[in-house]
Amino acid sequence: MNLILLGAPGAGKGTQAEVICDHLQIPAISTGNILREAVKNGSELGLKAKSFMDSGALVPDEVVINILKERIAQDDCKKGFILDGFPRTVPQAEALDAMGVQIDCVLSLEVADEAIMQRLSGRRVCQDCGASYHIDYKPSKVEGVCDRCGGKTVQRKDDEPETIKDRLNVYHTQTEPLKAYYSKTGKLVTVEGQEEVADTTALVLKALGE
Repeated sequence: MNLILLGAPGAGKGTQAEVICDHLQIPAISTGNILREAVKNGSELGLKAKSFMDSGALVPDEVVINILKERIAQDDCKKGFILDGFPRTVPQAEALDAMGVQIDCVLSLEVADEAIMQRLSGRRVCQDCGASYHIDYKPSKVEGVCDRCGGKTVQRKDDEPETIKDRLNVYHTQTEPLKAYYSKTGKLVTVEGQEEVADTTALVLKALGE
């Protein structure tokens, strides 16, 4: 099964991607990872991508999709794959179709913005050992102090409310239209994210017929 995983930042895509990978025994493919791998391997497309990355420019969709096609041609993708982080826009989805990349199902994790704000803005990380906490769901025993090493727990820049709002706005403006695009093809499946990860996982696997 060839899958695309959609969802706003903080919707829990990474966790569900891992579950699907383990359950279906297929790899999750992140465009950031495959670009770095192609550059590291020094392939023709990797060198082309590197020239854009070194100059600080976005790697063109055509180059990304060609690198993606190389990746999904590898043996571990014979039973399928999950695309996480691509496509991000309708033009990228159209380019993906035009390049002949076959997608069987597009799974969209639906979580309300308010719930995402609570999830992300409540996260705290120890600046010394990296241990993670949440002020509501997994607080440290002493506020602001890491249980593990006694270091200071802080809110990451990514988890500040204004940053989260910006990331959600980008998602709603650029990526969410993909739901309508794939709905027209009959490939879109939506799953309502639950408070408990295991409950969301059960709905995801049910939606995939597992």
